[in-house]
Amino acid sequence: MEATQLTLAIRSTLNTTRIIQQYMQHRNLAKRYRVRRRRQRGHVSDQNMDTDFSESMGPANACIMVLMGQVHAVERQFWARETSTDWWDRIVLQVWDDSQWLRNFRMHKGTFMELCDLLSPALRRMNTKMRAALTVEKEVATALWKLATPDSYRSVGNQFGVGKSTVGAAVMQVAHTIKDLLISRVVTLGNVQVIVDGFAAMGFPKCGGAIDGTHIPILAPEHQAAEYINRKGYFSIVLQALVDHKGRFTNINVGWPGKVHDARILRNSGLFQKLQEVTLFPDQKITVGDVEMPICILGDPAYPLMPWLMKPYTGSLDSSQELFNYRLSKCRMVVECAFGRLKARWRSLLTRLVDLSETNIPTVITACCVLHNICESKGETFMAGWEVEANRLAAGYAQPDTRAVRRAQEGAVRIREALKTSFMTGQATV
Repeated sequence: MEATQLTLAIRSTLNTTRIIQQYMQHRNLAKRYRVRRRRQRGHVSDQNMDTDFSESMGPANACIMVLMGQVHAVERQFWARETSTDWWDRIVLQVWDDSQWLRNFRMHKGTFMELCDLLSPALRRMNTKMRAALTVEKEVATALWKLATPDSYRSVGNQFGVGKSTVGAAVMQVAHTIKDLLISRVVTLGNVQVIVDGFAAMGFPKCGGAIDGTHIPILAPEHQAAEYINRKGYFSIVLQALVDHKGRFTNINVGWPGKVHDARILRNSGLFQKLQEVTLFPDQKITVGDVEMPICILGDPAYPLMPWLMKPYTGSLDSSQELFNYRLSKCRMVVECAFGRLKARWRSLLTRLVDLSETNIPTVITACCVLHNICESKGETFMAGWEVEANRLAAGYAQPDTRAVRRAQEGAVRIREALKTSFMTGQATV
């Protein structure tokens, strides 16, 4: 046998060597035990003990035994389920038009490719001996498909030719990457004056956003489950969001249990601190009647009346109060519409997120908010059929009515009264 052949043969048997050594050591221990027992009975002397094979059994001797045919080399093999990726590689990437991309991934192919470029530094993977790594495009597509549909991991895996565990890993990897790389770039206030002008055109002056909370249904958590039961009786966590005049999220807070009141969530959020310290918006005021008014946000009766938070009147209303409520509600509707479009685009938010652990749910919701802003900013079409399907999925998860809060700061009352009067007289700058 030539030296080259001998080298190849030795290399192919390195794994077998370890098995041989373990086997012979086990065999030698058993033999030593038998000899010791016989010696104790006086049948065998120390000189008659057999040679310890393991002491002379080194890698070289083992390889020689293999070459002599006494031991057969076994090549290590890996098992992986064979799957087909033809649908993704040959149909979706090469054949689908923009309408098909929009229907299934909630965005046109161009927007999808831009998203992949933004995420690729953190998602690109190396192939392994076990299998080829998913491309960035396929990993993002798998995640978007799962987020956009109520399909199970197994169903999505069959669609893309991957295992269900690969789908779960793709969803979380993409969600974490979106949260880490994009939230500070996409969920942001932007040009405040443009937002103020947008709300003014809708009928409310000096408004920098509309705030509300929405309940995302979930499975019962393992710990403190009672804290997650909302006023409608199902388990949920709350997404608090501030939106601009176009329904884009400018600030979000995710993760509070469904039992917690909206006012408490606001008070414990970073948004409250910024509004109190006048660091969210520029410190610009207008005079309404004889009252100075800062840039404010609009909320429903669940929130406290603050100089920077206007809310509707409640109870028996006169005509001026009804007009004030009409103008405020008209502008505040943008946040409710944003929540509706968010859930209709990313329908997994209506499926109790059954495939996710409790700790991963806020990350996925955050990622969906970022994707919502991308779609809205890119002008992606919102298809009418999505809302119909979302309403069907949400039928069992009606949004709870939140108890009204009566707290009001004196300065806030004067501002609201001045606005009410100006709306009636037509003196408000809108």
